[in-house]
Amino acid sequence: MNGDGAVTPISACIIAFNEADRIGECIASLAFCDEVVVVDSYSSDATVQIATDLGARVLQRPFDGFRSQKQFAIEQATHDWVLCLDADERVGDALRTAIETERARGFAQAAGYRFARLSEYFGKFLRHGNAYPDRVLRLFDRRRGGWRGKREVHEAASVDGPVRTLAGDLIHYPYRSLEQQLHKTQRYARMMAEHDFARGKRATLAKLVLSPAWRFWRGYVFRGGFLDGWNGLVYAYVRANYVRQKTIMLWLLQNGRPITTSEP
Repeated sequence: MNGDGAVTPISACIIAFNEADRIGECIASLAFCDEVVVVDSYSSDATVQIATDLGARVLQRPFDGFRSQKQFAIEQATHDWVLCLDADERVGDALRTAIETERARGFAQAAGYRFARLSEYFGKFLRHGNAYPDRVLRLFDRRRGGWRGKREVHEAASVDGPVRTLAGDLIHYPYRSLEQQLHKTQRYARMMAEHDFARGKRATLAKLVLSPAWRFWRGYVFRGGFLDGWNGLVYAYVRANYVRQKTIMLWLLQNGRPITTSEP
């Protein structure tokens, strides 16, 4: 509760694009919030209609980066305490309980809260390796923080003040298929290579050889990714390949070579 005894309101903020098959469950998991704001990047499917029918306030904005889109979303919220989700995420029951417990205390102990993200990967939740606990800061007082910085991919929120970790998981359904994952990781690799190049970073032969190998062994062996069986092995290989792609794209950029082609 806040100073006058009222329960502190929460605005849930979601960014989405063509998420008709997932946006409904995401919004349903946010029933304890006082409003849901969806910033849509002009979806061509039923995302907007589904979100509207479920009571969300939907705004449309051209996509110019994940960080920018999320910062825009929290700026449109009615309340200062914001809970930020992607459309492929849901608040798990234990996490909801933890959030409501902190809300009953008026969020007095922190400027923001982080919690684990549990990802489903082709029929199995990954509980080891680089995939878990993957803690993310998603609940915070926007007056003391937000989606800051210049990096538009692998963006992260930050706050000025203490951050506490809550029990429970943010349930994540990141990929519809392996093809989608490969396409998504290649896009992220390009965005990160462009970001690193702009900051003056450069690729080396040692990075190309060693960085992907370290990503694989760190996650699969040292952090126990092998305990997730085949799913953990495939995940570790694909994530290592992401590092390889990013390094190759950075090398191309620093040598003035194109990394994309325009369609004829």
